[in-house]
Amino acid sequence: MRQLTALDAQFLSVESATTAAHVAGVAILDPSTSPSGALTREALLALLRERLHLAPPLRMRLADVPFGLDRPYWLDDPDVDLDAHVHETTLPAPGGERELAAYVAGVHARRLDRGRPLWEAHLIHGLEGGRCALYTKVHHCAIDGVSGSEILTALLDPSPQPRRVEAPPVPASPQPPGLLTMLAGAITRSIVQPVETLCSLARAAADLDTIPVVAALPDARLVAQAARALAGDSRPLPETPPLVAPRTPFNGPISGTREVALGSAPLAEVRRVARAFGMGPNDVVMTLCASALRRWLLAHDALPDRPLVAAVPVALRSPGASGSSRDAADGRVGNRISAMITPLATDVASPRERLTAVRSTLAAAKRRFAVSHRTWLDDVCAMVPNAFAALATPVVFRLAGVAGAGVNLIVSNVPGPRLPLYLCGARMLAYHPLSVVTDATGGISITCASYDGRLDFGVVACPTRLPDVWSMIGHLREAMDELLALLDDSPHDAAPQGDAAAVRPLEEREEMVPA
Repeated sequence: MRQLTALDAQFLSVESATTAAHVAGVAILDPSTSPSGALTREALLALLRERLHLAPPLRMRLADVPFGLDRPYWLDDPDVDLDAHVHETTLPAPGGERELAAYVAGVHARRLDRGRPLWEAHLIHGLEGGRCALYTKVHHCAIDGVSGSEILTALLDPSPQPRRVEAPPVPASPQPPGLLTMLAGAITRSIVQPVETLCSLARAAADLDTIPVVAALPDARLVAQAARALAGDSRPLPETPPLVAPRTPFNGPISGTREVALGSAPLAEVRRVARAFGMGPNDVVMTLCASALRRWLLAHDALPDRPLVAAVPVALRSPGASGSSRDAADGRVGNRISAMITPLATDVASPRERLTAVRSTLAAAKRRFAVSHRTWLDDVCAMVPNAFAALATPVVFRLAGVAGAGVNLIVSNVPGPRLPLYLCGARMLAYHPLSVVTDATGGISITCASYDGRLDFGVVACPTRLPDVWSMIGHLREAMDELLALLDDSPHDAAPQGDAAAVRPLEEREEMVPA
């Protein structure tokens, strides 16, 4: 049992009638590879009962401090009611990607029940070609990218035959913190809060030029350099481009409704472009997103003359960082993340020049991030007492949406397994991650994950800000074709051209058809 960090608690505070702060994923599965030829809810429940001890965030629930005077505590719940967490449905005909995305969007918009461990799973039957899907969501206060990947790894197998898992240790009876203990902790924290705020403010000031909104203030860079000098760090700060987010249709107050679109790109095509132009695959992915956003804005006569600004989540721990010498729950529940802020070169008309500009600005953002404290998210959250943050955060985020956000959207690229994986014997054909949209971070988020030779995209949008979310998948496809066309003129590309296939909806992907 431990207390939530300030950042973890902030993910709880941000939730409102229009904002749900969980991360999710849609796994497309081929049940014909399983021993029974089907994937049932009973088989999924049996797998979870056997492996729940390998995924600590799935068995932890919140213990609130009275009156919200302090941050909640995590409490191990050895008797998770799996029936209340695992749901089952069948899509209406024809069971294509539109029907799947519509169901997922409805579930993704709903907040999780805080009286239980903060997760849900939905087994979805009726997909075309005899396929099924599993949508899972976990509250962001409980996981980051690395711990989320560990949960997925715990449930999946490298072959259709499920691996043997050691029996869990005998669970100890959960001991919630007593009322007096929690109140004493709240009083202690209120006493040290001014000191904690000053320390957090000093650390955050050293990265003032990279924090959304305040980075646009005059002399933010000079203040950051001065704060570093006072802390004994006299290294000059690397140059970074301006981080002033322009106003776009993506930004403004959002509704509580969500729309979802899913698509994929061959990972080999992304790597070909990266190899031809001497850059990393992530540079190509960011260019695809920049080009797709530019196309959408042009189509809606809303392209600003400044580049869009994206927040890119960055994990601050490696897989397996929580070793056996420490409590697994303490090491693998919660967040250890930061965010890198970077322009997206949406203002550059030439595809080749846009690719170069994205690479350059991303490299500058990485150089600046490398010398940062990387804790500005935690520090900003730690400045505000929990009782006040819980009340003020939704209001502040709403006002940020009205006044103008510090970033236009969140873009995330998650590396995944290179080999096929199986759930209860059913082969996972694709995995589309889904993220969060808020008033302050924009009404669209683009997330992708590499898996088994493909790059799977998940786009989440508020329809009041982006009413045609599926057009973004089309624009991603056009952006991929655009980059592939550049290879014809590139002397560096020695690889065979192959198909110019790019981002395709689910029903158009040959590899999605069961063997």
